[in-house]
Amino acid sequence: MNHSDPNSELHLDEPAAAATPDEAETLRAELAQVREDALRERAELDNQRKRLARDIDMARKFANERLLGELLPVIDSLEAGLAAAGGDAGALREGMELTLRQLLKVAADNGLVAVDPTGLAFNPEHHQAMSMVPAPGVAPNHVVQVYQKGWLLNERLLRPALVVVSQDA
Repeated sequence: MNHSDPNSELHLDEPAAAATPDEAETLRAELAQVREDALRERAELDNQRKRLARDIDMARKFANERLLGELLPVIDSLEAGLAAAGGDAGALREGMELTLRQLLKVAADNGLVAVDPTGLAFNPEHHQAMSMVPAPGVAPNHVVQVYQKGWLLNERLLRPALVVVSQDA
């Protein structure tokens, strides 16, 4: 091939030799398959990118689940101490109330929400029935007493509420 003569170069857009109809059809089929494979791979990459973004979002949303779960007994203890102290303890009670409010604010700012279902219909996805009792004036399968509040973290159950449920009369 002569590099100085532009007419002597091979043009890729022109067939070098006449292809038979079978060869042309085979090439078209191969080209269609390559295009289909490329589209499939592009879609798979897009799906992987979306999955990764969703996984990162979930990891960020629930990263503090263990910490907040371990804080729940502290909240329970503060609430029980306030209930036992009654109205007499003055400064101690005020300090505990302030501490509890601060702790609940931190928890709420991190997506923690209390589940206190007193008077609501029993929901097995958020409540754990400890017993059933006859309760005149209360609809059947409604919560009549809460032993321990439940907690949701970003709308996902962290701990079910321990409840007493009304039974049919």
